[in-house]
Amino acid sequence: MYPRKIAILTDSCADLSPQLAEENHIFVVPLRILCADGEYLDGVNIRGEDVYRRLRAGELPQTSLPATEEILKLLTRIHEEGYDGVIAVMLSGGLSGTYNLLRLVAEECRGKLEVRAFDSVSGALGLGMTVLQLAEDIRNGMDWEELTERRAPQLIAGTHPFFSVDTLEYLQKGGRIGKVTATAGMLLQIKPLLTFAEDGQLTSVAKVRGRNQVVDKLVDLTVKACGGHKRYNLAVANGGAPEGMALVRQKLTAALPDYDHIWEGEIDGTLSVYIGDGVLGAAVQVLD
Repeated sequence: MYPRKIAILTDSCADLSPQLAEENHIFVVPLRILCADGEYLDGVNIRGEDVYRRLRAGELPQTSLPATEEILKLLTRIHEEGYDGVIAVMLSGGLSGTYNLLRLVAEECRGKLEVRAFDSVSGALGLGMTVLQLAEDIRNGMDWEELTERRAPQLIAGTHPFFSVDTLEYLQKGGRIGKVTATAGMLLQIKPLLTFAEDGQLTSVAKVRGRNQVVDKLVDLTVKACGGHKRYNLAVANGGAPEGMALVRQKLTAALPDYDHIWEGEIDGTLSVYIGDGVLGAAVQVLD
C-alpha cells in the first residue's frame, strides 16, 4: 500500500521564504550556524544578512548539520498532521552530511512514516525549485510511485543552477576551494561562476571580469543548459544583491520566455558563510 497523504521535506538551504514554504506545505529543517556569540538556526533566528554583517566584521561563522532531535521532532509533527509518506530532498551530499543524517533518522520512524530521501546534488535555488515543483505535482494528484520512482530523480537530473560569487575568500577559508584559485581571482577582480559537479561539490564553470559581464554570463549558461527543451521552470536568487537579481530575471525571461514558473529566492545563511554577499544565481529546470 503506497502512502496517500504525502509531505515534502527539505532543509534551510532550499532558500524558501517562510511564506513560500507555508503556501506549498513544505516542511523545512534548519541547519545550524555556529557564531562567536552562540549557535543559531538557519532561517529561524539567523539569515544571510546577519552572516554578511559578521563576515564584514572579520568573524568566520561555522556551519553544522541539523540536530537529530530537530529532524525527529519534524517527522513526528508530519506524522501527527496525518501524513503517511515523506519525500525529502536535501542539500547536496557533496557539501553536507544532511542528506545522510536524514536517512538515518528516518529509520527510527519506520512503521509510522514511509520516507524517501533524495540527494539534490544541488543547493539554494536548485534545491528550492525542485521541492516547489514536487509540491505542485502532489497538488495535481501525482501518486507516490510516480513521484519517487520517476519524477523526483527526473527533476534532480534536469535542474541546472549557476552562481556568481564576488570573492572566493570565504570558500577558501572554509576549505571549499583551492587557495591558488582564490588568490589569483582576488587580485584580478575576476568573478567566478560556479555550479554543482556530478559529485555534488561546487565547481567553477566560467570566469568573467567585472559585474556587468556576470549577468550576461549567468543568462548564457542557463540558456545553454535549457538547450532545445520546450517545457521548463526558471529561478533567480541573490545574496545581498537584489538589483542585480532583478536584472538577471529581466534578461533571463527575455531569453527564455516560455517558462511554466519563475521563482525568486534569497541565499540562505548556511551557504552565505562560504560565498559571502554580492551573490547572483540563475537556474533552469527542464520538464520535458
